[in-house]
Amino acid sequence: MSTAGPGARPYRPAAATAAATLAGPDTPFAVVDAAKVRRNAERLARRAGRLGVTLRPHVKTAKSLPVAALLHDAAGPGPVTVSTLAEAEAFADGGHTDITYAVGIARHKLPRVIALLRRGVTLRVLLDSAAQADFVAEAAREGGIAVPALIEIDCDGHRGGLKPDAPELPAAGRVLHDAGCLDGVLTHAGESYFAYTAEDRRLAAENERDSAVAAAGRLRRAGLPVHVVSVGSTPTAHAAEDLTGVTELRAGNYLFFDLVMAGLGVCDLDDLALSVTVTVIGHRPEYGWIITDGGWMALSRDRGTSAQPQDQGYGLVTDLAGRPIPGLVMTGASQEHGTLTARDGAPLPDLPVGTRLRVLPNHACATAAQHQGYHVVDGARTTGPAPEIQAYWPRVTGW
Repeated sequence: MSTAGPGARPYRPAAATAAATLAGPDTPFAVVDAAKVRRNAERLARRAGRLGVTLRPHVKTAKSLPVAALLHDAAGPGPVTVSTLAEAEAFADGGHTDITYAVGIARHKLPRVIALLRRGVTLRVLLDSAAQADFVAEAAREGGIAVPALIEIDCDGHRGGLKPDAPELPAAGRVLHDAGCLDGVLTHAGESYFAYTAEDRRLAAENERDSAVAAAGRLRRAGLPVHVVSVGSTPTAHAAEDLTGVTELRAGNYLFFDLVMAGLGVCDLDDLALSVTVTVIGHRPEYGWIITDGGWMALSRDRGTSAQPQDQGYGLVTDLAGRPIPGLVMTGASQEHGTLTARDGAPLPDLPVGTRLRVLPNHACATAAQHQGYHVVDGARTTGPAPEIQAYWPRVTGW
């Protein structure tokens, strides 16, 4: 397993790339504004502090050790959430020792989990069935080491999890506890990504909290200890007003944000820290198109804003300095070609072949996954039409 994709360059501090700007690298490529990442991170960290809970960022969005380093500063590596064992291994190699693997566990993955536990990493697994509880308990006994497990709670009918009142919840908890593995409960308000008002997001956060706390209460009344009560999604994390009974808050998209989050009102366009730099390669005036070299291989196929009041196509277009170009939207994508059009029949801006642009994505996680790393700029210090590249940060890849 590698912590960087094939051919990805190692991290380079600003001094090594002082002369480079976004006008230089071959397009398309991903750009991260470190100043915005810091601002987004600090915003949620302050909120978690006010609510009295531990913040456990989900690193599946950035998949980057340098991005994670921005979260903890001099304090060193802190708690994180991951979505693959490759991420768990890479972040453990980077010094993280408190990791939650927040995807349902499969039996064949347990040897890698146990290997990390034997390295001194606290790696929690997630499950939502008696069968999973049985094989986690079996693996722990056979390996002679506890496998910390969280029971996933379904708070809104989204994906996996047991309902808080599910009859099998205490039984699964008992199997884990008897093997020394029960650590707590975890839930994720996936339907909050369709909460279009502040009140809807507040109610989603309350339901998320109440579901997790209720499940923890059932386990405790059955005589089972519950140490961790974990909740979180980017929309609910920014809407929660009271997390009584909760121990930790999770979110991941918030580090970069994206057009889906902006469309929900969770953030502003100026908070979006990830973009993709593309080059104009052609024009089709008879169709009202500008063609770029950034298709769905650069932006992803995600059309997450299509169900929102304002459909943003495949992304909003900015100039190279990050200033939105009014009305210009990426409305079409083939594998390597992007199609830009103007909203409502407005005339297209004059963008000659060779013009570089940046595209703000619908879904930061999906767009980041198309790239091996990020060219990093600092929007707080950059001036001029072509921002200076401060560093290159590789992403964690592999399975």
